[in-house]
Amino acid sequence: MFDIGMTEMLVVGIVALIVVGPKDLPGMFRTLGQFTGKAKRMAREFSSAMEAAADDAGVSDVSKTLKAATNPKKMGLDAVKKAVDPSKFTPGSETEKLAKDRAAAAEKIHAATAKKEAAKRATEAKAEAEAAKVAAKPAKAKAATKPKTAAKPKPAAKAKAAPKKTTPSKAAAKTSAARTRPAAGKASS
Repeated sequence: MFDIGMTEMLVVGIVALIVVGPKDLPGMFRTLGQFTGKAKRMAREFSSAMEAAADDAGVSDVSKTLKAATNPKKMGLDAVKKAVDPSKFTPGSETEKLAKDRAAAAEKIHAATAKKEAAKRATEAKAEAEAAKVAAKPAKAKAATKPKTAAKPKPAAKAKAAPKKTTPSKAAAKTSAARTRPAAGKASS
């Protein structure tokens, strides 16, 4: 009936709590529940009264008659289909000749359609094969233009002499000696 979600109900409840007050709120909700119950009962009574009035007016009889009229088995459509069936005819009649002519024409159409489909598939297969050949030719041409040469052995890399490792005490002595030399040179000049 009303499209009220949980959040809308929560907002209504908070507003009612503020407006009515916490003391009178339970009584208000009880009255509201009784009112909605009465409204639902009245709606049910109304719909049942309408159904009873329709039954009294004969609407159910009319609906049954309409359903029976639309039922193909009761209308006799099965008998009509049997009577019109083209496969059942008297031998030597005009209907037999027409049926044979129609069947022969249908077979010719089916054969022609099958030939066209086969030709179409063959043409598509040829086109795919030619496309595959064209795609394969550049790869063969590249391979043919580049002559294969034997791999030349790479010259051996020259061995570099490894730097001499010095011990920390020798390295410290060299750096201290290098520091003292320029200072001594400045003092003497």
